[in-house]
Amino acid sequence: MDIKEIQNLIKFVAKSGATEVKLEMDDFKITIKTTETGNTETTYIQQVPVASSLPQTAAPAQANTVATTPATEVKAADEDSKYITVKSPIIGTFYRKPAPDKDPFTEVGKTIKTGDVVCVIEAMKLFNEIESEVSGKIVKVLVDDASPVEFDQPLFLVDPS
Repeated sequence: MDIKEIQNLIKFVAKSGATEVKLEMDDFKITIKTTETGNTETTYIQQVPVASSLPQTAAPAQANTVATTPATEVKAADEDSKYITVKSPIIGTFYRKPAPDKDPFTEVGKTIKTGDVVCVIEAMKLFNEIESEVSGKIVKVLVDDASPVEFDQPLFLVDPS
């Protein structure tokens, strides 16, 4: 990503009304924070080693507490490779329930079909129902309720068998 693309991204974020956007690519991370008026407040660009094998965590403080060996990571990746990942199509806040007093859309162990609503993601005061593109059994919920999610972030693991 060159400087022109970064400048365009900063302008886009300022116009979108988002207060903070994090973009992580293979070799760098960018965090853009804006004020309520849309002016860019802070921009951080951090170079990341290409051979980084740590899983992405929500906060740097949590990254220090993750203590896994490479063998454990490889084993977990092999186990997860047989599952299909349902990913977030948008940036927003992840909710497992349609309302606080309602039951979750899906639970671990529940069988889902293509087109079933698995969660909602709130983006700019709109609640977007996220439908499953696969059929199978929910193996793992990868995001906590009411947590912010990024575009293409894994939400669920589904066993298609």
